[in-house]
This record gives sequence, structure tokens and C-alpha cells, in this order.
Amino acid sequence: MELFPPLPLESWRDTKETLHRFAQVIGKIRLAGSARRNHWWNVPFHLTGRGITTRPTGPTRGGDAFTIDFDFTDHRLYVRTLAGAEDSFPLAGRSVADFYRDTLRTLIHLDIDVLPDHPYPYDLPDAHRPFADDREHHSYDPAAVTTYWHILSQVALLLEEYAAGYSGKTSPVHHFWHTFDLAVTRFSDRRIDQPAADLVTREAYSREVISAGFWFGDDNVPAPAFYSYTAPEPAGLDARPLHPDAARWSPSRGSHLALLMYDEARAAADPWNTVLEFLESAYRAGADLAGWGRERECPGGITDPELRRLPGV
Repeated sequence: MELFPPLPLESWRDTKETLHRFAQVIGKIRLAGSARRNHWWNVPFHLTGRGITTRPTGPTRGGDAFTIDFDFTDHRLYVRTLAGAEDSFPLAGRSVADFYRDTLRTLIHLDIDVLPDHPYPYDLPDAHRPFADDREHHSYDPAAVTTYWHILSQVALLLEEYAAGYSGKTSPVHHFWHTFDLAVTRFSDRRIDQPAADLVTREAYSREVISAGFWFGDDNVPAPAFYSYTAPEPAGLDARPLHPDAARWSPSRGSHLALLMYDEARAAADPWNTVLEFLESAYRAGADLAGWGRERECPGGITDPELRRLPGV
């Protein structure tokens, strides 16, 4: 399998828009049925060997705990309970309205008493339209989804390696259904005052962060890209050097994203280490300007200084 196979946004945009909304349906069920975690860590998907999962959820109102899994090998949605009950249906051939209806039927069949609190897309152009009424989005190309899944899996492993270099508070590597990106975030201990922010943003950015990740392209950046940002952004961040030379700072909602386009990484002699070099340079730019210091850095995931001195470590 190619490390980073090609996946131009336009080659699967319709499928991506449909799958994104499928993910939001299940993500909102996870939100309604899971215990609240700091910075919304209870909400994103995690990766499995075959797709993405809500992880065990519930129990809700006396019912059984359950998981909902997207299987991108079989291209089916599976719902399983702790007691061993299971139901599933194919992902292809369904509009968002069909998917929403079949998901609710599956939950009822398995006696799972949970519903999305607000069954509408979140922060998407059709946020006014209920999932149950969306028959516009109905594309599902299994080959494109398989490629998306292969990329997601490889990037997740790369982000795990990047995450290992910091011993401070760090999020899991997780797949957000909000912006359909894969991300990992490093935190400092500084509290951030956000008097004008909405409730979702306030919780997400209640501490100073440097986040890194990958997304598959959108209307603002219409191609897949690796990214990093520091929030709040320190003055002068966009003047700091990035590596490799193909990386750049891009204006974004009054601040800046460090971007390395996916195709630039694919073209490098060593794509894996090129991306790690990029993420580290973007982290260093933000951490140095924000005064994070270096005591939490642990190359190779080793926190004990004596162990670092041992031969072969």
C-alpha cells in the first residue's frame, strides 16, 4: 500500500460531503450518550483496524452500553451492544435522510434509548436543514472511501509519533466530525480568557494550545493538507521559518495556519519524515514565541533523562 495515496478533493467531493454528514449523525449520538470530557474529547471518533468508532457509549436511561462503528472494509455501519447484540446496514446507496432513518431504526431495534439533541449539521452550509430532510447528499464511492481510510490510518500513525515527543497534557489522536480532520493537540497550563467566544469554542480553547493535524480539503483550502496552529496566536508567528521550503503560513480567520500541502509531502523523497519535520518546525515556532520552554519535550517518548543516556535508546 502506498504510504500517502493520491486523493484530490474534486475526485471525491460529493462522497466526502455525504460521508461528512453521516459522521455528524453518529457524532451527535455519541455527544448525547457519552460522559463529558475536557475540551470535548468525548466527542471525536477514534480509529480501529477497519474504520472509525464512537468507542463504548452509554449506558443511557437504563439501557445497554453500545458502540457505533463505520467499517470501511465492508462499507457498513455496525451498532453493537455490550450484551452482544448487533445490527448493521450498508453505507452505499443512501442519502443522508436514509442514513439518519436507518440509524434510528437500528438503535430502536437494539433497544438503545438515545437521540441527537439537535439533528442538524453542525457548522456546514446546510446547518438549517434537518438530517431527516437531506436527500441532496447521497454519493458514496467505496473506492474513494477506502483511499480516505488508508490515508487516515497512515496519518494517525504519523501523528502518534509526533505526539510522543511531548510529555505535557496532550489530546488523543482523534477524528473530528466537525471539520472532518484528524488532529492532536498539545496544551500549556495557561488559562485563556474568551469573553466573546461561543460555548463550544470556550471549552475547546480554555487553555493555550498548539494543534497539529490533517484534513482532506474544504472550500477554504481546496486540497488535502497537513496543518498546525497556535491559539492564541503570538505576535510574529507568521514570520517564523517553516520546514520544508514548500511549507507556508496561510491567513485563517484573523490568525495563521502553517500548511504543508499533501501533494508536496507525497512528492518528497521521504514523505514521513518530511511531515514530521514540518510539524516540529510549526510547533517550535509557536512554542518559542509563546514561552513554553522545553522541559516537557521528550524525543522518542522518553521522559527519564537517565534512560536517554543508555546506549541504543
